[in-house]
Amino acid sequence: MRPAIIACLVILPLMAAGAQAQEHHHHGGAAAPPAPFIASSAKPFSALMDDAMAVMDAGMKQAPMNGIAQHDFVTMMMPHHQGAVDMAKAVLLHTQDPEIRNLALGIIAEQQNEINVMQAWLQRHSSKENNK
Repeated sequence: MRPAIIACLVILPLMAAGAQAQEHHHHGGAAAPPAPFIASSAKPFSALMDDAMAVMDAGMKQAPMNGIAQHDFVTMMMPHHQGAVDMAKAVLLHTQDPEIRNLALGIIAEQQNEINVMQAWLQRHSSKENNK
């Protein structure tokens, strides 16, 4: 496996876990945060996809909502984008098709970049709300 892929598979889950560790008021109740997705070759592809969807759905249901459209959009899109990253990681473990591998690597890079942009937006706007 290429070092860049290994780095993505190791570093990105840690970043996502750190982002999920922050406490927020969620619109779906006080349920515990979902366990992070773990891409493992010990599971069949279909099980990994089910896991990725379950984590994504739980993350979207527990997204912190405050009634401000742009805030709520961003908080729900982050787990949605993370779901795409997780699905791409799953396919990397189960295919050698170069076109699909390139597509999956592109999804990981782009979706993670968008997650980072959304996290930065939330930080900027939460600090404005806290300074009122």
